[in-house]
Amino acid sequence: MTSSPPPPMNIPPYQLQALIETVIELYDVKCAQALGSEIFVGCSNGDLLRFVLQANEFGKPNSYSLLSRQSLLPQPRPIDEIVLLPSISRMLVYCDRQIHFYTLPSLNPVPSNQIKPIRNVVAFAVDHQHIQRPVPPPSDPPIPVDPVDFCVVKRSAITLYSLHEQLYYQREIPLPSGAFLARRSGEYLCIADRQQYAIVNLRTASLIPLMPISQAPPDAPGPLIRPVITVVSETEFLILSWNGASTMGLFITGEGDPVRGTLEFPAHPVSVCLDHPYLAALLPDQTIQVHSIETQSVVQTIPAPPLPPQDAATDPSMLLAAERRAILPSAGGFLVPSQQQSSKLLLRKVRLLGRSAKPGGREEQTSPIDLRDATGRIMASVRGPGSDAGDNVHGYKAASGDDDDDDDDEGAVSEPAEDSDRHAESASPS
Repeated sequence: MTSSPPPPMNIPPYQLQALIETVIELYDVKCAQALGSEIFVGCSNGDLLRFVLQANEFGKPNSYSLLSRQSLLPQPRPIDEIVLLPSISRMLVYCDRQIHFYTLPSLNPVPSNQIKPIRNVVAFAVDHQHIQRPVPPPSDPPIPVDPVDFCVVKRSAITLYSLHEQLYYQREIPLPSGAFLARRSGEYLCIADRQQYAIVNLRTASLIPLMPISQAPPDAPGPLIRPVITVVSETEFLILSWNGASTMGLFITGEGDPVRGTLEFPAHPVSVCLDHPYLAALLPDQTIQVHSIETQSVVQTIPAPPLPPQDAATDPSMLLAAERRAILPSAGGFLVPSQQQSSKLLLRKVRLLGRSAKPGGREEQTSPIDLRDATGRIMASVRGPGSDAGDNVHGYKAASGDDDDDDDDEGAVSEPAEDSDRHAESASPS
């Protein structure tokens, strides 16, 4: 999803734009993440795909193309989650109940004699505040960076780790009931088992039970309800609970106290994504509903994608390509090709004057040259050497020939345009 600064309420804050038309032919997309000019995709066969934004010919927007493809394991196993840690140049890949470690941007596996994969993982959660750390600026000597903390949920315990050049074990907290979903922010870990949510204080090793995942009667008909947890701030989470007819979203502090108001959804969301102050939810009918977490009101509804043509309706790949599977945040932001680049750039030839005077001591007098865009609007005015000082160019810096060349040169001026913006991310299979 692409976002813009909060507009008036009658202007939709979000729009959809396809980034990759075809990801893979034979296998499903299981997860995705993006950073800068790269998109990383995990597939059901264990392939890790890397797409890079590349320039096209003039008049066409830049586009993402496949740069590399690698398999994690000898046997095909789905990649369930990808976490990017740009501050320490690492990527965590969760596959086959193992966490694998890779380097960024090379995507080389970290040698096993340096960091071994973590096994028997049921769920894991990297501190959300650490995920948001940016890439440190280049300096000499390099700026020291802090390690990244994360939790690994196993069958009956929570293990705390710290990651930098090495992986450091911190301690273990007993968790007899287990959990299969976890999100961490600071010293708080919000978890969900098969029935209810809970908050774990990692500093005191205490657990606070919260509300059930589903409040409907156990024998009530309906779809399988999965827990959803989203980090809102350093001390705040959003959890979703189904009541049999609709879903309620509650904001909970790290101490287990409710804050703000509540959000209401007509169905239980497949996934949600926070782009403050908006929360986008993907619903089972493929629509995307956007709430303001400040007012708890719906500010936009994005309709479901159109169905494929009738002659392609029996093609499973066409149906999968049209289905939205998840909506995901990109903590570090990523680049989106501009669809308006070709209309904003117009190449024009203009004659540029030499700096030296003509023989005989006469200065060459010229008329001003106006540089216009595609709509005819004047973007710059270039005047010759006979004009007043400081009045040669309006809007652009004037270009001229070499000092040793009295002949007129030809140059080209094109209006600059942004070819990308930074946005939150929506992932759908292709």
